[in-house]
Amino acid sequence: MAEESILTDDFLHELMSVGEVDLLVGVPTHNDAATIGPIVQAIRAGLVQFFPRQRAVILNADGGSHDQTQELVRAASITDLQHTPNPHALRTLHSISARYGGGPTSGRGLYAILAAADLLHSSACAVISADSSNIEPEWIAHLLRPVSQDGFDLVTPVYHRHKFDGLLLRNLVYPMTRALYGKQIREPYPSEFAFSGRLATHLFGQDGWTAEAEQDGARLYMTISAITGGFKLAQALLGSKTRAPSSPPADVVDALREGVGPLFFSLDRQPAWRTNTPSEPVPILGGQPEVTLDPLRINRKRLYDLFRSGVSELAPLLSSIVSPFTLEQLQQLASRGEEDFCYCDELWVKTVYEFAASYHRAVLNRDHIIQALAPLYRGRAYTFLVENRDAQSEEVERNVEALCLTFEKVKPYLGELWDGRK
Repeated sequence: MAEESILTDDFLHELMSVGEVDLLVGVPTHNDAATIGPIVQAIRAGLVQFFPRQRAVILNADGGSHDQTQELVRAASITDLQHTPNPHALRTLHSISARYGGGPTSGRGLYAILAAADLLHSSACAVISADSSNIEPEWIAHLLRPVSQDGFDLVTPVYHRHKFDGLLLRNLVYPMTRALYGKQIREPYPSEFAFSGRLATHLFGQDGWTAEAEQDGARLYMTISAITGGFKLAQALLGSKTRAPSSPPADVVDALREGVGPLFFSLDRQPAWRTNTPSEPVPILGGQPEVTLDPLRINRKRLYDLFRSGVSELAPLLSSIVSPFTLEQLQQLASRGEEDFCYCDELWVKTVYEFAASYHRAVLNRDHIIQALAPLYRGRAYTFLVENRDAQSEEVERNVEALCLTFEKVKPYLGELWDGRK
């Protein structure tokens, strides 16, 4: 998609009416009237309270909402913040809503915000998800201060998570991104984050960005680009993350398309992954995340059954994706009872790397490869749930770290697959 079709005339007109700013907070939306009001007010409160002398803009980059999303953003007024300390200290605070072109995707929304940051010469920018129903004004400070005051270029969040929250993140996206690109960023596919104007200009000017912006994995692409570009990275503790009640439950295949597909795709674009060095920590500001242990009901048996049926039904497809040895191991797993089932770390990592290599070679339609990973991921999720059923927070963290180290240890195997030596 051409850049001009994303940055519409109306979008550019809205930006011209603002002029240069110090801070920009973007909120990409599509039919989010149910949540957008409190989110904009929390952002406003954060800017007024923690950045009272900075020129700031709240930019709603909308993908074509048919509800009242844009009207609610435009109606937001500083008079709604009478409870905020020292509201008259604010220098300039704009709140605008602009519709970008091309239809609603998270990639186009992010691209529009990056373009705005570049055009307005903003030195520090943040992005807040429209489903962050528990956002606090302090989030704005935690995200923007490391950029505006400490010189960081990308600040990704960490949250207090339930030990069974973020299963795909913990079992694949985080450990594989860490192994490939050498930085221990716990949320490489962030819904809230902050970035410098320098990084915005770098990303906005990259060749091929508009094509990748059409993908729902653009936030992961941004993180990887910041790592490989040598930008200064940090993580900020935001507390707990609660999705809006109206948010639909995540579909496994959609989650794989948005998180894993772009990660596999990045291997073709970023040769930096070929280096085999241990990963490095990235500083976490504001405290360490906690693992919560509240009771949570999950249908483990359904995961187990879907793994077994998937291995059986997709055997011809899997034979084109994974090695004969791996397929044999998966079929043996599928024949076991629940009490003996264990999709161990090393087999899981080799499976994922074989899928990544097959994705690179396009042995099948790439979307079919991602879909074929779904039942195997469910089997791995089942093992994670069982292994950590009675685990305390420290043990959960040790288990995740052990998997990360396995991804790093087995990484040369991916290079051998890539080069056709396996």
